[in-house]
Amino acid sequence: MPRLPRLNLINVPQHIVQVGHNNLPCFFDEEDYQYYLISLRNASDQYGVDVHAYVLLPNMIQIIATPTIPDGISSMMQSLGRRYVQFVNHRYKRSGTIWRGRYKSSLIDSDAYLLTCYRYVELRPLYLGLADSLEDYEWSSFHHHVNSKKDNLIKDHRLYLSLGEAVLERAQSYRKLFQYSFDRKLLDYIAETIKLGHVLGGDVFKEKIEQIVNQRVRPLKRGRPKKSNNIEKEPNETA
Repeated sequence: MPRLPRLNLINVPQHIVQVGHNNLPCFFDEEDYQYYLISLRNASDQYGVDVHAYVLLPNMIQIIATPTIPDGISSMMQSLGRRYVQFVNHRYKRSGTIWRGRYKSSLIDSDAYLLTCYRYVELRPLYLGLADSLEDYEWSSFHHHVNSKKDNLIKDHRLYLSLGEAVLERAQSYRKLFQYSFDRKLLDYIAETIKLGHVLGGDVFKEKIEQIVNQRVRPLKRGRPKKSNNIEKEPNETA
C-alpha cells in the first residue's frame, strides 16, 4: 500500500518517527542526547508544538506531539533536523546527513489511541533490549509520566491529566497501564500506520479527517472492483 499525503492539522496529535541513515546511530554519547532534547524543546516552543511523549533510541527518535499552529510539526522537525545534523557534523568532524530521508508521521485518534501510543513509544527500549526496565532507560518521557523526574519538555495532554486529579494519582494510574502486555496485532497495526503514514483511528475519526482535509486518508481496498450485475448486452446478443 502506498504512503498517503502527510497531514498537518492543528490540535490533532501525531506520532512522529525519524530514523538514522541506513539505520546507523544518530546518537553517540550522553551529550548528543542532551543536545537533541534541548533543541527539541526550543523548536517546539518556537513553532507552537506540544510534545506529550518521546523516546530517543541510538538510531531513531519517536515523538507524540500536537501542533497548535498550521504546519507546526513540519516546521519544528525541519528546524530540529538541520540543527542537530550541524551539531553532530561539527562535533565529530564529519559531513552529510545522519537521517534516512524525511520524518514519518501519522495522525492519532486521541480518545481511542493516544495513551496506547505513549506506551508504544516508551516501551521501545525494552523491546529492543536496550534496558532491563523502563526506569533504567534515561532518554524517554516515561520518567515524567510516572513522576520519577520532572521533564520541562513535556506538555501534558488532557487524557493523561484525566488519569487523576493529583500528580501522584496520575503517575500511579499511568504506571498500571504497563502491567498489561501489548497485543501483537496492535503493535503491528501501529507500526504499519506510521510506516505508511495512515491515520491511527476508527472509521468515524477517519471520516472526520477526510471531511476536514477534503481528501482520502484511507487506503483503497485491495483486489479488483466488483463487476456490476447490470451489464449491457451486445447488439447481436439474444436474451
